[in-house]
Amino acid sequence: MTPTLRYSVTALVALLVLTALLWPWLPEAGRRGVVAAGVVAYPVQVVSFAALVRFWNQGRKFLLVWMGGTVLRMAVVLGVGLALFRVEGLAPAPTLLSLAGFFFLFLLLEPWFLRAPGGRSFEAFGSWGVR
Repeated sequence: MTPTLRYSVTALVALLVLTALLWPWLPEAGRRGVVAAGVVAYPVQVVSFAALVRFWNQGRKFLLVWMGGTVLRMAVVLGVGLALFRVEGLAPAPTLLSLAGFFFLFLLLEPWFLRAPGGRSFEAFGSWGVR
């Protein structure tokens, strides 16, 4: 199983568990907001992670992809925040908090799945000459 597939399955399970845990305490508009946040956050994060895996052994390109993924996530949060002015039926606070929370959770999962082909993890940074 590829790292991207393992990551995407784990992230999906985490997303579903968190959504189920939040469900009983939210009103209907908040529930829709949490689901919408998950629908937006999950594909963005999986694509970002796949790019990290793709460029793992390419030093500076990896760092550029890493920074690009961070900028992409920030742009998505901003875009969703602005879109909430036009969308009815989604509670803004649960939607934005869920979106940011899902991105944070997904980022915390990345190091567990981001490995070089030889099994090395983040200690590989030292061999790139990155300080």
